[in-house]
Amino acid sequence: MRLISRIFCAYLALAILLTGCAKKSNENEILIGAYLSLTGTTATFGTSSLKGIEMAVDKVNGSGGVLGKQIKLLTEDTQSKPEEAALAVTKLITRDKVRAILGEIASSRSLAAAPICQENKIPMVTPGSTNPEVTKKGDYIFRVCYIDPFQGEVIAKFAYESLGLRRVAVITDVKNDYSIGLAEFFTATFTKLGGTVVGEQAYSEGDTDFRAQLTAIKGLKPEAVVVPGYYQESALLIKQARDLNMNIPFLGGDGWDSNKLIEVGGAAMEGTFFTNHYAADDTSAIVQDFVTTYKARFNNEIPDAMAVLGYDAALILFDAMTRAGSDEPALVRDALAATVGFPGVSGTTTIDADRNARKASVIVKIQDGQFRFHAKVDPL
Repeated sequence: MRLISRIFCAYLALAILLTGCAKKSNENEILIGAYLSLTGTTATFGTSSLKGIEMAVDKVNGSGGVLGKQIKLLTEDTQSKPEEAALAVTKLITRDKVRAILGEIASSRSLAAAPICQENKIPMVTPGSTNPEVTKKGDYIFRVCYIDPFQGEVIAKFAYESLGLRRVAVITDVKNDYSIGLAEFFTATFTKLGGTVVGEQAYSEGDTDFRAQLTAIKGLKPEAVVVPGYYQESALLIKQARDLNMNIPFLGGDGWDSNKLIEVGGAAMEGTFFTNHYAADDTSAIVQDFVTTYKARFNNEIPDAMAVLGYDAALILFDAMTRAGSDEPALVRDALAATVGFPGVSGTTTIDADRNARKASVIVKIQDGQFRFHAKVDPL
């Protein structure tokens, strides 16, 4: 059975099961749902994003709440699986009667959940899903991050213009819409600039042995390799590449952003680059204030971009409710669509006509075992 069919059947069965089982909400609370990968292959995405969301909830509740009510956050774990994402939002909407939903980070999971939110006319704000198809699922679907056409262009121009690369290879995770799309957008821009993609290889999320793909790539003598995947596989892949004496630059996207990247890849990650939504060593006051507060709360942990995006997404949603003067989903949707110049840790957010955020990208270099700010690229 195709994945979309399995997701639909599971959603339908759960909707029937939950009908009539809705929880009663407190009139002094606004129920907000969050569906995130708290376990599974990309668990750091969800756990980091949830920390940011919780910080935002505590901030607004400590200042009197939204519309004179306290925000109550209800969370569901997607287990890093699209089918679980669909079940999660169904529970939040049908059982819990949430007024809006935050999540997911991974595009594949957002693509599974977005049609359900749209069908039920519940606003969904994804903190970090960059695949352009996500917001095309309907006018109740929003994002607070840049999209992959821009990110792919940034990687390509950095490779061609800043690093002087002309021959690269691409290794794509064929199980993830994010990786497939980012690879396509990178390739389109890089070849348009005059570069050549000398070879393409594929793997699937969860794979641990990449030697066959790397050996095939090595024989083509690329000047660099682009790996637009998630952190776990990307780190293992680059570590194995170094074992094969592939001492060339590796480049990736925001899917690399996790402390697990260096934990798994170790010294093999040194000198690699990836695009991201922020850098913790950015000297701007809003970034440093957030980093200081986050570290104080979470045992001196440095926040990654998913924590930042979770924080910004929640605050943008609460701001929309305040401007709407209501938590009525249709009015919140309208206010979200009218968001202009919201000052966040990940940059200033304006929601465009397609419900996407136009904002800058940061290029991060891994140096001395740390993520280091390298450059900032404004929207084109």
